[in-house]
Amino acid sequence: MEAVQNIFTKFLENKPIFVNREALTISFTPESVPHREKQINDLSRILAPALKGGKPSNVFIYGKTGTGKTLVSRLVGTELERTSRGLGASPTKAVYVNCKMKKAADTEYRLLAGLSKEFGKNVPFTGLPTDQVYQIFFNTLDSTKQNLLLIIDEIDSLIEKTGDEILYNLTRINQELSNSRVSLIGITNNLGFIEMLDPRIKSALGEEELIFPPYNALQLQDILKSRASLAFVSGTLENGVIEKCAALAAQEHGDARRALDLLRVAAEIAERNAEETVRLAHVDVAQGKIDLDRVIETVKAQPRQSQAVLYSIMQLADKNSNVQTGGVFEVYHNICAQHALKPLTQRRISDLIAELDLFGIITTKIISRGRYGRTRIITINLSDTVRKRLKNLLYEIFL
Repeated sequence: MEAVQNIFTKFLENKPIFVNREALTISFTPESVPHREKQINDLSRILAPALKGGKPSNVFIYGKTGTGKTLVSRLVGTELERTSRGLGASPTKAVYVNCKMKKAADTEYRLLAGLSKEFGKNVPFTGLPTDQVYQIFFNTLDSTKQNLLLIIDEIDSLIEKTGDEILYNLTRINQELSNSRVSLIGITNNLGFIEMLDPRIKSALGEEELIFPPYNALQLQDILKSRASLAFVSGTLENGVIEKCAALAAQEHGDARRALDLLRVAAEIAERNAEETVRLAHVDVAQGKIDLDRVIETVKAQPRQSQAVLYSIMQLADKNSNVQTGGVFEVYHNICAQHALKPLTQRRISDLIAELDLFGIITTKIISRGRYGRTRIITINLSDTVRKRLKNLLYEIFL
């Protein structure tokens, strides 16, 4: 215990680096969002009719991870709700849910139960028919005259798990409500999401679309400088730290979330070493740590079939740098036979390979083989350290 007490005592004695650590996290909502003024204004204009009692159009927001989709949606929703409390405005409530949060909004039942709770009506965690939960939500919502702005993040994850009927039900509910109206903001990284839906559901949605492009390195620098001014003691950052974090994140599809994580983790590493300055070397260490954590957690969260496909790719990559889909199918079937897994179709395996590419774990390139058709060349897109840890993880899973 004495050693632990010494660690804590020394930590308190060290010169602080952070003023507000939260300013570098994704949960922090700043007063302004640099380089997203157009998206903020466009979304605000779409939602403004709620203030006069009208039902705003449903909106689908597309863009890669870390492009400000969630931040802008929550900021505009919060401001809309605040403005609706003013004189002459119609009451509006903005509710945000993330469909990748287990036991929160990852199923139709949990989503409806959570929404009912937002309006003060508790629903059992499980046990009721879904139709009854819909009715509870319906009655609770319509008990007061109001607009509900429902912001559904990672909406493609919910639809993939439960089917698209829930979107139809949520849009159809407006035909039965007397006092209230529901408008949806769906947020997704999947640009082809809307094309996956049933035509009647697409028609019922009648959606608007907003695209959030990736940030470039200079834009990411502005974002980091803005957050750093809130997060750090003045003079804490060595010259070039912000520029390096921005440049690295710009390579990862302009991901502001990654840029913030790099800066925060680099500062935490300096803090743990009792250093007073965040240096470029700390960013290098932070990059390795974040890459490792991201890949390991992503792979752990994947279904067993996806893990089997990745294990197949890694086994082939150890023998040949030129990994092709045909070889992956063959090794994958052997793994399935050894571990009592039911093999998926070739098309579904191709989908899983595409998902691994989307996660940044592998990269794929389609090449033509002339009269023999086309094939996909697969390359593992990981550092040696991350690759070794991942290989050990998969070996343990399929031991």
